[in-house]
Amino acid sequence: MNLSKVPNIKNLDSNNFFLLAGPCAIEGEDMALRIAEKVISITDKLKIPYVFKGSFKKANRSRIDSFTGIGDEKALQILKKVSETFNVPTVTDIHEVSDAALAAEYVDVLQIPAFLVRQTDLVVAAANTGKVVNLKKGQFMSPSAMKHAVKKVMDSGNDQVMVTDRGTMFGYQDMIVDFRGIPEMREFAPTVLDVTHSLQQPNQSSGVTGGRPDMIETIARAGVVNNVDGLFIETHFDPSNAKSDGANMLHLDHLEGLLTNLVAIRKTVNSL
Repeated sequence: MNLSKVPNIKNLDSNNFFLLAGPCAIEGEDMALRIAEKVISITDKLKIPYVFKGSFKKANRSRIDSFTGIGDEKALQILKKVSETFNVPTVTDIHEVSDAALAAEYVDVLQIPAFLVRQTDLVVAAANTGKVVNLKKGQFMSPSAMKHAVKKVMDSGNDQVMVTDRGTMFGYQDMIVDFRGIPEMREFAPTVLDVTHSLQQPNQSSGVTGGRPDMIETIARAGVVNNVDGLFIETHFDPSNAKSDGANMLHLDHLEGLLTNLVAIRKTVNSL
């Protein structure tokens, strides 16, 4: 993947990791613009290439009464407004074949959720849009198995593909990150570490996913030390009241301090 082909991406000459960050789900226009403005001010200051992330709908929910979105077209229009307002690329995840062409009209990167990354029709539909495709590693898959998902995209005539590690199931209610997978996956695609989803604690008896946001910096530091190409971080100005994945999101107020530390680590790693 050539990151320079992502529309409107900046700071590519900084030799930093790139960042995909934003709220788990688009809850409304004001919140999306507020988060985007804050993250952009931080990433511009630190010279980090940045892509705004927000799900236009949530399909993988624990309970039928869980929040799934504010309406597909409405949320996609908000993603487009973020892009146009701040001149920044955007990424959203898709869940059905029909989502690919729809979302591709509004965003720059299409993301395949971890639970769905083996769904050939979905992966090929995303590839056929010509957009950059971000493949989340299944929690049940080995790092080496992701080369087959990458090959599906490339065999469809699209070489703009990256993979994202979001942890591996460790028992029923916990995730771990096997950092041996980063160099393994980097052999066949640029590799992103999804810091916040790697700290989820799924399958809680309440039907609401838990998390360990106190470990975000620990996992992120380890990723940067191990030469990950990009980081994925979900962030919100009020995680406790976020409509999705609030238990593992980073508070927006803590993002600048975290990224400042990570940029310093990357600078040290680059000098070795």
